[in-house]
Amino acid sequence: MLLAPVVWVLTVIIVYVFAAKLWWFPLPASAHGEAYDAQFARTLWITGVIFFLAQIALGYVIFKFRDRGDGSRAQYSHGNNKLEALWTSATAVLFVGAVLMGTQIWAEVHFTEAPANAMPIEVLGKQFAWSFRYPGPDGKFGIAKPELEDPSAGGEAALGLDPADPASKDDVVTGIMEVPVGREVEVILRAHDVIHSFFVPNMRFKQDAVPGLAIHMHFTPTETGNFEIACAELCGLGHYKMHGMLKAVSQHEFDKWLAAREAEKE
Repeated sequence: MLLAPVVWVLTVIIVYVFAAKLWWFPLPASAHGEAYDAQFARTLWITGVIFFLAQIALGYVIFKFRDRGDGSRAQYSHGNNKLEALWTSATAVLFVGAVLMGTQIWAEVHFTEAPANAMPIEVLGKQFAWSFRYPGPDGKFGIAKPELEDPSAGGEAALGLDPADPASKDDVVTGIMEVPVGREVEVILRAHDVIHSFFVPNMRFKQDAVPGLAIHMHFTPTETGNFEIACAELCGLGHYKMHGMLKAVSQHEFDKWLAAREAEKE
């Protein structure tokens, strides 16, 4: 008899924790972040209402058909085929509808090409750090060869830049990812050794980096600040320390920072 109120109380507590957002995502700092959050909220409301009604009904059934101690026997039912078909179909429609609503938002980041004026940044994941490369004044990346990569050396050697390629001489390699706010950023994601996952929670940006592939994605920062970069893929014993920093600054600050990095190469 006590199980029914326990189910109801737990249901109310769980719903309150989500509705009040007691433990929630960090604030979005990218153009698509708000759209991601809105889609997540819609999905959560749909599933939340179903969860609440189902648990309340579960508690009611437990209470109504409890053992009353009068020797009465339980009745067995084969179920109702029409009801089974109804709620199975309704579930399929809800899930497919939620997927279709979110497909466009997801595809804009993963499949749509970045605009021509996007800032290209190559991101290399390696055990256990991130490296970032910016094209120099020529606007072109130099050739990077996997056989030239030497992560232990750091800097340009970590990315395997070909010294014979003139375009690589002005490339800027850093350990911090600095981006301009309000401008599209194209990320070219690579991995040196194993699968890593480039994850910036505030930017609602997450993508695996796979050895042998150059994966293109893009996003637009909307808020200035320092944001953590994490590896969201178990990549070895040092996975726990594979952190990085993304600094979103104004276009003027970014231009000044990049010019300073370029000057260091002269």
